[in-house]
Amino acid sequence: MNNTRAERLMSNAGGLDAIVIMNGVDPFLDSTFWYLTELTSGAFEGSAAIVRRDGGMDVLVSELEAEAAASCKGDVHVYYSREGRDKCIADALKGSHRVGFNTHSVPYSAVEHVRRVAKGVEVVDAAPAVMATVEVKDEKEIGLIREACRISSRVAAEIPDMLSEGVTEKEVAFRMDSRMRELGGTGNAFDTISAFGSNSSKPHHAPTGYRLKEGDTALFDFGSRYGRYCSDMTRTVFLSRPPGILERAYETVLEAQTAGVERYMDGAPARDADLAARDVIEKSEFKGRFIHSFGHGIGMDVHQGVSVSPRSEHILKEGNVVSAEPGIYIPGVGGIRIEDTCLITKGGCERLTDFDRRITFV
Repeated sequence: MNNTRAERLMSNAGGLDAIVIMNGVDPFLDSTFWYLTELTSGAFEGSAAIVRRDGGMDVLVSELEAEAAASCKGDVHVYYSREGRDKCIADALKGSHRVGFNTHSVPYSAVEHVRRVAKGVEVVDAAPAVMATVEVKDEKEIGLIREACRISSRVAAEIPDMLSEGVTEKEVAFRMDSRMRELGGTGNAFDTISAFGSNSSKPHHAPTGYRLKEGDTALFDFGSRYGRYCSDMTRTVFLSRPPGILERAYETVLEAQTAGVERYMDGAPARDADLAARDVIEKSEFKGRFIHSFGHGIGMDVHQGVSVSPRSEHILKEGNVVSAEPGIYIPGVGGIRIEDTCLITKGGCERLTDFDRRITFV
């Protein structure tokens, strides 16, 4: 991968004259802007990266971000007013007809504004080109994800020491978040899930004041952010011995994850990993209890690009980073999930997160 990221984007663009990445105001911030510019700080609200057919890139920023933008890739243009920004957009798109936008992130109003400013452009959906580009990580990206995974793995190893009878879900989530920062993380990849007892059967449970008690499941889904890149992992442990059905569920999930990860390799259909894991669970006493997909792509966004589901049409590529996260959920009893962040390689995959996956009793 010797080409620039902007050049790689346009190689996937199907002959578009330009692609406009608009970085609006939260929640319309697009990680693709930071991907292309390789900036690591600054808010850059109201900024844009406009990539031309030849891979050249104009980066439009306000006076507020001029100093922070000095180190970015591309040609920086500083605007001082709304009118100045509009002129920068028109100049950057001069001569362009078919212009792509990342429709996964840009609001309709922003697209319409560009169409008014740069008269005569035909709006095209560039989201597939963006996804095809960012889902294959370069060595710099892989290094940053490795560090994010190292941080979350360290925290996972410390979870048993954070647990004792009477501690609350919120308290443990706070300790985990603090430790990720102390170990060098620049933020959470997403809000930490800390779920005890029957709450663990809810895949997206938000931590509460529920207090851990003997026999409870304790499920944690969390990730660190480092250099804007994410890790994602889940571990499930028990405070002493749980009901037998949960021990059996744990062993089934572990077997399912192993079966799915064995299907992770360059050139393999992504759905094969899901189907292999799902087959293990469907043939067990827990048929119908695996209620989400096996995995998803991970990058600057914790859900990015690749879908690892029964209906996925993705073909895995060397450089993809994906999760492997089967689960079993029994309402009113508890849930089990085991998740790792994995790097797809030529001959298989590498687990980037690391903590003993064998059943753990605290």
